[in-house]
Amino acid sequence: MTQVLNTSNRNFENRARMLIACPDRPGIVATVSQFLHEHGANIVQSDQFTMNPEGGMFFIRFEFDLNNLEQELPIIVEDFNRVADRFEMKWSTFRASRKKRLAIFVSKEDHCLMEILWQWKSGDLDADISMVVSNHLDMKEQVESFGIPYYHVPVTPDTKAEVERKHIELVSGQADLIVLARYMQIIPSKFIEEFPNRIINIHHSFLPAFIGGSPYAQAYKRGVKIIGATAHYVTEELDGGPIIEQDVQRVTHRDTVDHLKRIGRTIEKVVLARAIKWHLEDRVLVHHNKTVVFN
Repeated sequence: MTQVLNTSNRNFENRARMLIACPDRPGIVATVSQFLHEHGANIVQSDQFTMNPEGGMFFIRFEFDLNNLEQELPIIVEDFNRVADRFEMKWSTFRASRKKRLAIFVSKEDHCLMEILWQWKSGDLDADISMVVSNHLDMKEQVESFGIPYYHVPVTPDTKAEVERKHIELVSGQADLIVLARYMQIIPSKFIEEFPNRIINIHHSFLPAFIGGSPYAQAYKRGVKIIGATAHYVTEELDGGPIIEQDVQRVTHRDTVDHLKRIGRTIEKVVLARAIKWHLEDRVLVHHNKTVVFN
């Protein structure tokens, strides 16, 4: 169920978001709403979902406005612990005005990276891009034309441990979200542990089909009628993390491998940009290996 109230004339300086996951039971929405009301907050949007009203998990996202948010939000956070304990909640709050910092990793293909940069420049992605990291120099000039630092970190079989150390050094304290914009290297476990559910990858297929190299050639040989792309959080299971967004397009036997690649690139960049936007707006809750996305 989605309820939207008073969404005009937003004052993001005084807007916060609260995400909650807990076992479903009566009274959750009423209790949280009453709590926010008692603390002077005005709920402007609420979204909720239950996996099963009898014994399932319940998920809810609130946006609320609160005067003097900088001073008042810590009080809400401290006081809400009593409610959270009562309902066995996992919860978090975010200030809408605080932009998340992105670190973008890319190899040689530029379509996803350029889509992110243009959406960021136009204001459609509300974030600060702190850096672009690449194992190639191909896009250095393009990225630096946006005023964004570009770090070239070559990868070879003999330097992977050093590369991992360098990557962690670069992003530590500088990034809230890592975006793999067609970065064609395996992400090591230690790096994933540093950013749980904060690394988004775009996969060039409607998962789980055509995993590995030359996906469009594989699709062509199989005579597929639908191709797609999948944006997901990165876990140690290759291309097996929680899925945030997917999209597809119908194709025919008339489409060549090159046609499929062009169509696929368009789907990839759109799907990745959507997933990033939803993460930036705190619309994604992860439960085990699934996501609830309030969009």
